[in-house]
Amino acid sequence: MTNPHIAAIAQTLLAARRNHQPADPALHVDQLQSNDEAYAVQELVRKELAPEQAAVGRYWKSGASSREASLLSSALLDSGVWTSPAQARDWPFNMRLIEIEIALKTNRLVSPAEAATLTHEQAHALIGAMAVTIEVVDSRWQQTEQLQPLLKLADLQTHGALVVGNWMPYSAQEAERDWARQRCTVKIGQAPAQEFVGTHSLQDPRWLVPFWLRQVTANGASVPAGTIVTTGTWCGVPAAQPGDLVVASFDGVGMTSVQL
Repeated sequence: MTNPHIAAIAQTLLAARRNHQPADPALHVDQLQSNDEAYAVQELVRKELAPEQAAVGRYWKSGASSREASLLSSALLDSGVWTSPAQARDWPFNMRLIEIEIALKTNRLVSPAEAATLTHEQAHALIGAMAVTIEVVDSRWQQTEQLQPLLKLADLQTHGALVVGNWMPYSAQEAERDWARQRCTVKIGQAPAQEFVGTHSLQDPRWLVPFWLRQVTANGASVPAGTIVTTGTWCGVPAAQPGDLVVASFDGVGMTSVQL
């Protein structure tokens, strides 16, 4: 039986977006029982806000805290994906937490049947390009003790906006990149730049590709060529403030910036 709370939670999140006022998660404590129910809320919100978007979105975020943890994903709204350098001064964020990430772009269509049996090596061959991205993490929920993980997942996995840098072709040479030695930096406003080396939670951002493709195709839809997925933060989630300029760079890949 369908959980009757799914539609109610979607309406709460939509109202929070319309009113630019975070909702009280206490109203929905323990109402979601699984990731699938949270994904159902995501889909209702996305269909309401962007009915013109395809069944399989063009932009996705995906990630996990470790290789042993559950991979969590969300389709993103096209309206909140911008090309670097981006201006976000007028975007109605409730909070501005920063993740610097590598995004990957598929080079051809992937069917559900193919996704079901992909090895890591086969999945890596589906990568056509990569880029540096900045995700602005936001929430339509009040940040209280009642904010449960499934409510965060339902809220497009706390996505606010995504800024994408220049695309770099994924060549045979890139396939040999040592991600454990990958250096990246982030500078937020007037604070000193922070440097990180090999800090991705999955050790290699490409690791999630076969699992993400299986999630996306679980409803029977194919993933079109050119679909983009972000792969998780390298810097934790430091806070930014309105007016901050955020600049992210990855050695040998590129840089991205957004003015908040």
